[in-house]
Amino acid sequence: MRKLFSLVALLGSAFAAQANAAKGVQVVTNEATHRVDVTVDGQPFTSYLWDTNQRKPVLYPLVAPDGTTVTRGFPFQTLPGERVDHPHHAGLWFNYGNANNFDFWNNSDAIKPADRPKYGSIRHDRIVSATSGTTSGELTTESTWTTAAGDDILKQTTHYVFTNTKLGGHPVRTIDMTVTLSALAKVVFNDDKEGVLGIRVAHFLESPTEKGGIFLDANGVPTQVKAADPAGATGVYHTSEGKVGDAVWSTRGRWCYLTGTTNNHTETIGIIDHPGNPGYPTYWHARGYGLFAANPLGQHIFDPKQPALNFTLEKDQTATFRYRVLLLSQAATSEEMNHEADTFAKDHH
Repeated sequence: MRKLFSLVALLGSAFAAQANAAKGVQVVTNEATHRVDVTVDGQPFTSYLWDTNQRKPVLYPLVAPDGTTVTRGFPFQTLPGERVDHPHHAGLWFNYGNANNFDFWNNSDAIKPADRPKYGSIRHDRIVSATSGTTSGELTTESTWTTAAGDDILKQTTHYVFTNTKLGGHPVRTIDMTVTLSALAKVVFNDDKEGVLGIRVAHFLESPTEKGGIFLDANGVPTQVKAADPAGATGVYHTSEGKVGDAVWSTRGRWCYLTGTTNNHTETIGIIDHPGNPGYPTYWHARGYGLFAANPLGQHIFDPKQPALNFTLEKDQTATFRYRVLLLSQAATSEEMNHEADTFAKDHH
């Protein structure tokens, strides 16, 4: 049985222990508790976690420059007024809903044993390197995609760069995430809406217009989602193509940001796609109930007029995906996002 740690207690103790740590962006590994903590001048930024109730590594939580947590607590902790649907939506993650007909996206410890033969999991293998710095820190990890049948189909190497910098003269925290997938066998990413870079956001970043309903996952399993609680939901999506709010879902763009307000604090999460990625510009799997995802491997599922993409890697082939995630404690502008996207597009590392 997979060991589940008390993440609430661990987060508090781990970050408290680093409160007196050196200035700058600190990336501190703790293999015993299955985590790597990232702080900025001793304050929480995020943590890389493995061997939790998720069947994949995740970054959790994401904390904006002013100290506001912009990710949902569940399924690691349950906060008042927070949704408890989709137990596989935890922090920030990377995976896919249908690789060789196995569902890696929807898997977690919440899956009933009888249904597990349909799912895949991503096993953290090792920390390759972790370095700290004045304005940025880096983390490189390796993991393996394994089907329920026990077949290893992909080796994943992920390089994170955590940066504390400025955007428009204001503090911004960025996560550059470069994911390289190496095929251990032929892998077909069957055209599916569940992918690839996902973030589950805090309640205040949900859309006040969310109507709820039944959402089907890659296996056709229904999940009931309630309508929005207008007492706290303030989130609005914006894309590079001028789409706003509910109109964003299933459209393409080089970037998308989500802005909302809590306790008189305005917070923004932005995701920037890279022109070197497969399927660029990505489709936005951005839901009003709090799922903010970039999916370049779904195509027909988002636009029925398009053919199924079915992105395929032959054995020993590789594919690389690059994303920049921005955390900003104020509203973003299209000009700022375009500037960041232009800068990121020139980065080939």
